Amino acid sequence: MIKFKRLLKSFKYAFRGLYKVLREEQNLRVQFFIAFIILLFAWYFHINSVELALLIFVISLVILMEIINSAVERISDILKPRINNYVKEIKDIMAAAVMFASVTAIVVGIIIFFPYIKALD
Repeated sequence: MIKFKRLLKSFKYAFRGLYKVLREEQNLRVQFFIAFIILLFAWYFHINSVELALLIFVISLVILMEIINSAVERISDILKPRINNYVKEIKDIMAAAVMFASVTAIVVGIIIFFPYIKALD
């Protein structure tokens, strides 16, 4: 049986974590802002549901990767001093993962929006 009190606590902790990374991570705030703009374009162009689902998926991918990146950075900082080369490598690898997700989202966005923008001509 679902224990709603425990479930509500889980949501409370999750929102607290989201608030913390939004407050502390500038890149995440930028990504949320860009996601908002992209969803406005999706609404303006009346994109179909499959395209919207793809946009929401890649937006979520980028945001999730940024949140995971923030968590891994914090763990790395606790486990090893900042001067350790492995910590630098771990942070660089996570930054690459975020960049890869972002480039993927940009490519998907271009593929989806190009026909709509071209039709405006």
